[in-house]
Amino acid sequence: MAKQRSRPTRRREKRGGPGSGRRKPCAFCRDKIEFVDYKDVTTLRKFISDRGKIRSRRISGACRRHQNQIATAVKRARELALLPYVSESTGDDREARGGRRDRGDRDR
Repeated sequence: MAKQRSRPTRRREKRGGPGSGRRKPCAFCRDKIEFVDYKDVTTLRKFISDRGKIRSRRISGACRRHQNQIATAVKRARELALLPYVSESTGDDREARGGRRDRGDRDR
């Protein structure tokens, strides 16, 4: 029988930084909440950005099942006017984002 070679085992170095570590658990699974309620506006606001967009799973930390329920609940709450479709903006941010400006200088 052939003799086995003993190789020195290399351990991978853990690099601490952004993206390392464990994923945070889903808040609904952690609290054992079965369904996301569309009437619970304070909870739903945590999953909406300042512009009114639904945050992704990567940002919100929700599991696939609860993320689908969050999206449905936010859409229902918007339909019933419990949540806004877009945030209240002053209109000043439009120019900063490169939106359309005054068209007064256009010749027709």
